[in-house]
Amino acid sequence: MDSNNFGSNVGMGEREARFASRIVEQRHFRMGHGVGRSGELAAVQPKAAGSSLMGRLTEYFVLEAMHMAGASKPATSGGCIVLPLATGMSLTIVLLALRQSRPASATRVLWPRIDQKSCFKAIVAAGLVPVVVPNILKGDEVTTDLDWIANYLRDNDPASILCVCTTTSCFAPRIPDRLVDVARLCKESDVPHIVNNAYGIQSTKCMHLISEAARVGRLDAFIQSTDKNFLVPVGGAILSGPNSKLIQSVSKLYPGINKFLLCSTDTL
Repeated sequence: MDSNNFGSNVGMGEREARFASRIVEQRHFRMGHGVGRSGELAAVQPKAAGSSLMGRLTEYFVLEAMHMAGASKPATSGGCIVLPLATGMSLTIVLLALRQSRPASATRVLWPRIDQKSCFKAIVAAGLVPVVVPNILKGDEVTTDLDWIANYLRDNDPASILCVCTTTSCFAPRIPDRLVDVARLCKESDVPHIVNNAYGIQSTKCMHLISEAARVGRLDAFIQSTDKNFLVPVGGAILSGPNSKLIQSVSKLYPGINKFLLCSTDTL
């Protein structure tokens, strides 16, 4: 399948890379890909068989890594996509995809505050209204004000709320949001629940919280950074979760260049 490895073959319209540098060729195991993607993110590219195979393997490796880190298979049952986008932009596109399945009035995102701009800007960039949930202090830890969220969900029409966006890890003294309790509230209110898990794969505690939230309540998707968790030189993000329709919507919505594919735990 890796047609770039056959130097005597020059395919018309071929999009596999040719290596001018032997060092680069060896470093990347003779697998390369030209830039260009206009179709659906998850579609196999017939003119780039090698990179399609490489992308498929990448997704399987990422899923396995998340399972090794503590994510349950039910929590990742909707599939997995590796996005060539920073975590904040990935969150934006997830919100845009989610909006397609919600009422037109669903423009508010409940967001327990973290002092980091990208999450806030991700909501605004999607044309949505951030509802900043103030935190509470317990001992020397900053944590989720669950009563505030419960009261807001009770006193407002769920059709006006796009989702609740929680966070697993942030700068001390803030601790992970109360994901399990928030997931229960979202299930009761029929409101989607998205988790910013930017740093979380490297923490078994964060992955356990995600797994438990998916088990007892509602969790639609969680997003994490590639460079923060896997130390890759180029930033990207990983999208996974139990909501396969949402993940497939992101795959269809994504506009631009990409070389990765969607895979599901059903095929593992």
